[in-house]
Amino acid sequence: MHSIHDNTEIFITCPNRCQIYLQKELEDLGYEPLDSSRSGITIKGSWNDCIRLNFHLRTAGKVLYKVSTFRAVNKDEFYAGSKAIAWEEFLDIDKEITVQSVTNNEEIDNTMFTNLLTKDAINDRFRSKGMERLISSKEGKEAVVFVFWSSGEASIYLDTSGETIAKHGYRKISFVAPLSEALAASIIYSTQWKHDQHFINPMCGAGTLAIEAALMATNRANGLMRSNYSFMHFKGYDEKFYAQVREEAKRNALRSIKGKIIATDFSNEAIYNAKRNAQTAGVDHLIEFELCNFEDTPIPEGQGVVVLNPPYGLRVGEETELIALYKGIGDFFKQKCKGKYGYIFTGNMDLAKKIGLKAKRRIEFLNATIECRNLEYELYDGTRAVEKVKPELES
Repeated sequence: MHSIHDNTEIFITCPNRCQIYLQKELEDLGYEPLDSSRSGITIKGSWNDCIRLNFHLRTAGKVLYKVSTFRAVNKDEFYAGSKAIAWEEFLDIDKEITVQSVTNNEEIDNTMFTNLLTKDAINDRFRSKGMERLISSKEGKEAVVFVFWSSGEASIYLDTSGETIAKHGYRKISFVAPLSEALAASIIYSTQWKHDQHFINPMCGAGTLAIEAALMATNRANGLMRSNYSFMHFKGYDEKFYAQVREEAKRNALRSIKGKIIATDFSNEAIYNAKRNAQTAGVDHLIEFELCNFEDTPIPEGQGVVVLNPPYGLRVGEETELIALYKGIGDFFKQKCKGKYGYIFTGNMDLAKKIGLKAKRRIEFLNATIECRNLEYELYDGTRAVEKVKPELES
């Protein structure tokens, strides 16, 4: 009989195309990936491993603990396979249950039906054991079950995260089109930045990139900002182990950093919001905020990166207005950022050609449904000149 203490497949989701950064995080934590896709990575582990992963991963979305995979060509087979799972070993009668699913089956045209069918199977299993029905909820704040049903096969997971861990808990105030925290972390992992170097973020918006950099530099776990996970609401949850993970994370967090983290924006509202978010994250004392245009951002001596996420100009008429902005970013890199690595995260490659510099790397990302690139520029200092290209020759 499968129990919560058994090792099983754990599938960790991540933003599309961020799996290489998730894999690096997993390897740093001592886990060996078994399989990888654009949407996540599979490892082998226990329930306590799920606790550690939820607490420490920055680029992940959900940590899913597999309990069963079975043939399910139609709804009858799906119901039978779901009911055969020993739900009484996992679910507590006093906890609310939420079912979420992804369904790709000819018989089923919406996930709501899959969710309802799963709940029916679980409750019928409970009643067959002489137990009461479970309390159902749509909130996902206690026990969450996740179903992936594709064609003739279904996999059932216990969602140990509940609310996605792609949200890191500090962004209480947003701004225009903010990056998700997990995507921001992935963008930083894609750069050449080292934690003892400067991290400079003009056009900081809600401050997500700068805050993520500060959290990384201080080794501050995201779990320290969160008090509720789905794993706490299943039978067999080891509260003492969770307390150990939390205390260890507190001990390992650094109080200071070697490099400077600088965040600037021309908007009063953006700087106010970014400061408030940094306070919630507990890193506001580590970030130098300044109200100014991007080209007036102070650039300290020494190694580091300059990372910008300018507007993409996807609405009619906006692209023309942004040509001067992208040209200005290129001038800013050439004139003020020598000796650093420069990065522009953008979803508009036509505008990127206006920068007037040749990108050393074009790193693929997907921001929601927008194809993006994190463009890397090596901004040489001294005798080696910054390499210019004619805009029309850039790919």
